Amino acid sequence: MGLALEVVSILLPVVIAGGIAVFVVIRMKHKYKKGTLGKKKSKGAQSLLDSLIPLGMMIGCALAVLLSIFFPISLLSTIGLGAGIGLLFGYFAYEIYSKKGEIFS
Repeated sequence: MGLALEVVSILLPVVIAGGIAVFVVIRMKHKYKKGTLGKKKSKGAQSLLDSLIPLGMMIGCALAVLLSIFFPISLLSTIGLGAGIGLLFGYFAYEIYSKKGEIFS
């Protein structure tokens, strides 16, 4: 029983982060084929829009490292989960910001 729990605790973060990554890639591919990717008028706003997904992943990794410092969770699994969850939040931020009007000029 202990071996099965170890295998699950190792594979669960990989499966969750992989599922999130597949979801985001398929959604972005669908948006690209439809021609509905987010476009902004100014170069700075477009640069921010293009950077939201990688920024989400970096923030997710940083929060995961902080979480693993304070709780007895494996650092390797928290980094993987943090990047996956950050990817998802970055994608949602991309969707929200691409639908809004030009805020920053």
